[in-house]
Amino acid sequence: MGTLAINTEDVDSDIYLALGFKELGKGAIGTPRILSLLSSLLERSVQKNEMQSETVNIKDNVAIFHGLRAPTISIQHYIDRIFKYAGCSPSCFLVAYIYVDRFVQQTDVHLTSLNVHRLLITSVMVAAKFIDDAFFNNAYYARVGGVSTAELNRLEMKFLFSLDFRLQVSVNTFQRYCSQLQKESSEGHQIEWPIRACGIKESWSSKSDAQCAPTIAR
Repeated sequence: MGTLAINTEDVDSDIYLALGFKELGKGAIGTPRILSLLSSLLERSVQKNEMQSETVNIKDNVAIFHGLRAPTISIQHYIDRIFKYAGCSPSCFLVAYIYVDRFVQQTDVHLTSLNVHRLLITSVMVAAKFIDDAFFNNAYYARVGGVSTAELNRLEMKFLFSLDFRLQVSVNTFQRYCSQLQKESSEGHQIEWPIRACGIKESWSSKSDAQCAPTIAR
Protein backbone atom coordinates (compact mmCIF):
# COMPACT_ATOMS: atom_id res chain seq x y z
CA MET A 1 0.00 0.00 0.00
CA GLY A 2 1.22 3.48 -0.74
CA THR A 3 0.34 6.94 0.42
CA LEU A 4 -0.44 9.20 -2.50
CA ALA A 5 -1.57 12.16 -0.41
CA ILE A 6 0.69 11.89 2.63
CA ASN A 7 4.42 11.28 2.90
CA THR A 8 4.61 9.62 6.29
CA GLU A 9 8.39 9.87 6.25
CA ASP A 10 7.87 13.50 7.29
CA VAL A 11 5.91 12.46 10.36
CA ASP A 12 7.74 12.17 13.69
CA SER A 13 9.22 8.67 13.57
CA ASP A 14 8.71 7.91 17.28
CA ILE A 15 5.02 8.77 17.15
CA TYR A 16 4.69 6.97 13.82
CA LEU A 17 6.05 3.76 15.33
CA ALA A 18 4.19 4.15 18.62
CA LEU A 19 0.84 4.37 16.87
CA GLY A 20 1.61 1.30 14.77
CA PHE A 21 1.78 2.92 11.35
CA LYS A 22 4.80 0.82 10.40
CA GLU A 23 3.57 -2.08 8.28
CA LEU A 24 3.55 -5.46 9.97
CA GLY A 25 5.96 -8.00 8.57
CA LYS A 26 4.87 -11.25 6.99
CA GLY A 27 3.55 -13.66 9.55
CA ALA A 28 3.21 -10.95 12.19
CA ILE A 29 0.24 -11.19 14.52
CA GLY A 30 -1.63 -8.18 15.78
CA THR A 31 -3.16 -4.94 14.63
CA PRO A 32 -1.82 -1.38 14.60
CA ARG A 33 -2.24 0.46 17.89
CA ILE A 34 -3.95 3.32 16.06
CA LEU A 35 -7.07 1.15 15.67
CA SER A 36 -7.66 0.67 19.40
CA LEU A 37 -6.94 4.34 20.10
CA LEU A 38 -9.44 5.50 17.50
CA SER A 39 -12.12 3.07 18.63
CA SER A 40 -11.68 4.17 22.23
CA LEU A 41 -11.94 7.82 21.24
CA LEU A 42 -15.05 7.23 19.14
CA GLU A 43 -16.71 5.14 21.84
CA ARG A 44 -16.21 7.93 24.40
CA SER A 45 -17.62 10.49 21.97
CA VAL A 46 -20.68 8.34 21.34
CA GLN A 47 -21.25 7.73 25.05
CA LYS A 48 -20.92 11.41 25.86
CA ASN A 49 -23.31 12.46 23.11
CA GLU A 50 -25.91 9.87 24.01
CA MET A 51 -25.84 10.98 27.65
CA GLN A 52 -26.84 14.39 26.33
CA SER A 53 -29.30 12.94 23.83
CA GLU A 54 -32.12 15.21 24.99
CA THR A 55 -30.26 18.24 23.63
CA VAL A 56 -29.00 16.65 20.40
CA ASN A 57 -30.82 17.56 17.21
CA ILE A 58 -30.34 15.27 14.21
CA LYS A 59 -30.45 17.34 11.06
CA ASP A 60 -32.45 16.05 8.12
CA ASN A 61 -29.58 16.62 5.71
CA VAL A 62 -27.47 13.94 7.41
CA ALA A 63 -30.27 11.53 8.35
CA ILE A 64 -28.99 9.21 5.61
CA PHE A 65 -26.27 8.03 8.02
CA HIS A 66 -28.69 7.20 10.82
CA GLY A 67 -30.28 3.80 11.30
CA LEU A 68 -33.34 2.77 13.27
CA ARG A 69 -31.36 0.63 15.70
CA ALA A 70 -27.79 0.52 16.90
CA PRO A 71 -25.85 -2.46 15.53
CA THR A 72 -24.77 -5.15 17.97
CA ILE A 73 -21.16 -5.07 16.80
CA SER A 74 -18.94 -2.76 18.85
CA ILE A 75 -16.93 0.07 17.33
CA GLN A 76 -13.71 -1.78 18.18
CA HIS A 77 -14.82 -5.01 16.47
CA TYR A 78 -16.14 -3.07 13.50
CA ILE A 79 -12.83 -1.24 12.98
CA ASP A 80 -10.96 -4.53 13.39
CA ARG A 81 -13.24 -6.12 10.79
CA ILE A 82 -12.61 -3.32 8.30
CA PHE A 83 -8.86 -3.61 8.85
CA LYS A 84 -8.98 -7.39 8.46
CA TYR A 85 -10.91 -7.49 5.20
CA ALA A 86 -10.46 -4.12 3.51
CA GLY A 87 -6.67 -4.25 3.39
CA CYS A 88 -6.29 -0.53 4.11
CA SER A 89 -2.99 0.94 5.26
CA PRO A 90 -2.92 1.98 8.95
CA SER A 91 -2.57 5.62 7.85
CA CYS A 92 -5.89 5.26 6.07
CA PHE A 93 -7.72 4.96 9.38
CA LEU A 94 -6.31 8.19 10.77
CA VAL A 95 -7.13 9.99 7.52
CA ALA A 96 -10.65 8.55 7.75
CA TYR A 97 -10.95 9.94 11.25
CA ILE A 98 -9.82 13.35 10.02
CA TYR A 99 -12.53 13.16 7.35
CA VAL A 100 -15.17 12.31 9.97
CA ASP A 101 -13.94 15.23 12.07
CA ARG A 102 -14.37 17.54 9.08
CA PHE A 103 -17.80 16.06 8.37
CA VAL A 104 -18.91 16.75 11.93
CA GLN A 105 -17.70 20.33 11.76
CA GLN A 106 -19.37 20.92 8.40
CA THR A 107 -22.73 19.36 9.30
CA ASP A 108 -22.82 19.88 13.08
CA VAL A 109 -23.96 16.29 13.43
CA HIS A 110 -23.29 14.35 16.63
CA LEU A 111 -21.76 10.89 16.63
CA THR A 112 -24.12 8.32 18.10
CA SER A 113 -24.48 4.55 18.04
CA LEU A 114 -26.95 5.03 15.19
CA ASN A 115 -24.50 6.63 12.74
CA VAL A 116 -20.90 5.92 13.72
CA HIS A 117 -20.60 2.62 11.83
CA ARG A 118 -21.85 4.02 8.52
CA LEU A 119 -19.58 7.03 8.90
CA LEU A 120 -16.66 4.69 9.58
CA ILE A 121 -17.07 2.44 6.55
CA THR A 122 -17.74 5.45 4.31
CA SER A 123 -14.77 7.46 5.54
CA VAL A 124 -12.37 4.51 5.41
CA MET A 125 -13.47 3.70 1.85
CA VAL A 126 -13.00 7.31 0.75
CA ALA A 127 -9.61 7.51 2.46
CA ALA A 128 -8.45 4.25 0.87
CA LYS A 129 -9.40 5.52 -2.58
CA PHE A 130 -7.55 8.77 -2.00
CA ILE A 131 -4.29 7.71 -0.32
CA ASP A 132 -3.74 3.99 -0.98
CA ASP A 133 -2.21 2.66 -4.19
CA ALA A 134 -4.76 -0.13 -4.45
CA PHE A 135 -8.29 -0.43 -3.18
CA PHE A 136 -11.50 -2.41 -3.63
CA ASN A 137 -14.69 -1.42 -5.39
CA ASN A 138 -17.75 -0.12 -3.55
CA ALA A 139 -19.51 -3.50 -3.67
CA TYR A 140 -16.68 -5.08 -1.70
CA TYR A 141 -16.59 -2.35 0.96
CA ALA A 142 -20.36 -2.65 1.25
CA ARG A 143 -20.02 -6.35 2.07
CA VAL A 144 -17.32 -5.62 4.62
CA GLY A 145 -19.43 -2.88 6.17
CA GLY A 146 -22.70 -4.77 6.21
CA VAL A 147 -24.66 -2.41 3.96
CA SER A 148 -25.93 -2.68 0.39
CA THR A 149 -23.87 -1.35 -2.50
CA ALA A 150 -26.63 1.11 -3.41
CA GLU A 151 -26.70 2.46 0.12
CA LEU A 152 -22.92 2.82 0.33
CA ASN A 153 -22.95 4.68 -2.99
CA ARG A 154 -25.44 7.16 -1.53
CA LEU A 155 -23.45 7.50 1.68
CA GLU A 156 -20.26 8.16 -0.27
CA MET A 157 -21.85 10.92 -2.35
CA LYS A 158 -23.40 12.60 0.69
CA PHE A 159 -20.11 12.36 2.57
CA LEU A 160 -18.08 13.85 -0.29
CA PHE A 161 -20.46 16.72 -0.90
CA SER A 162 -20.61 17.46 2.83
CA LEU A 163 -16.80 17.74 2.80
CA ASP A 164 -16.93 19.87 -0.36
CA PHE A 165 -14.57 17.19 -1.72
CA ARG A 166 -11.78 18.46 0.58
CA LEU A 167 -9.84 15.22 0.86
CA GLN A 168 -6.27 16.48 0.94
CA VAL A 169 -4.60 16.05 4.34
CA SER A 170 -1.37 17.96 4.85
CA VAL A 171 1.59 16.46 6.69
CA ASN A 172 1.13 19.07 9.42
CA THR A 173 -2.49 18.07 9.94
CA PHE A 174 -1.61 14.38 9.95
CA GLN A 175 1.19 15.10 12.45
CA ARG A 176 -1.16 17.09 14.69
CA TYR A 177 -3.72 14.29 14.91
CA CYS A 178 -0.95 11.74 15.55
CA SER A 179 0.48 13.89 18.36
CA GLN A 180 -2.93 14.34 19.98
CA LEU A 181 -3.63 10.61 19.88
CA GLN A 182 -0.20 9.81 21.29
CA LYS A 183 -0.67 12.40 24.05
CA GLU A 184 -3.99 10.91 25.02
CA SER A 185 -2.52 7.43 25.04
CA SER A 186 0.64 8.21 27.01
CA GLU A 187 -0.78 10.73 29.49
CA GLY A 188 -4.34 9.48 29.80
CA HIS A 189 -5.82 12.80 28.71
CA GLN A 190 -9.28 12.85 27.23
CA ILE A 191 -9.09 15.12 24.22
CA GLU A 192 -12.15 17.21 23.45
CA TRP A 193 -12.31 16.60 19.70
CA PRO A 194 -15.05 18.25 17.65
CA ILE A 195 -16.29 14.75 16.85
CA ARG A 196 -19.76 14.12 17.99
CA ALA A 197 -22.08 6.67 14.58
CA CYS A 198 -24.92 4.11 12.04
CA GLY A 199 -27.59 1.78 12.71
CA ILE A 200 -26.18 -0.83 10.41
CA LYS A 201 -27.95 -4.07 9.90
CA GLU A 202 -29.68 -5.32 13.03
CA SER A 203 -28.40 -8.84 12.45
CA TRP A 204 -24.75 -7.82 12.90
CA SER A 205 -22.76 -9.27 15.72
CA SER A 206 -19.08 -9.29 16.69
CA LYS A 207 -18.90 -12.83 15.35
CA SER A 208 -20.08 -11.93 11.85
CA ASP A 209 -16.82 -12.27 9.99
CA ALA A 210 -17.99 -13.79 6.74
CA GLN A 211 -15.33 -14.01 4.07
CA CYS A 212 -15.44 -11.42 1.30
CA ALA A 213 -14.46 -12.05 -2.30
CA PRO A 214 -11.39 -10.04 -3.39
CA THR A 215 -12.66 -7.95 -6.28
CA ILE A 216 -9.98 -5.25 -6.34
CA ALA A 217 -10.65 -2.32 -8.61
CA ARG A 218 -8.81 0.89 -9.30
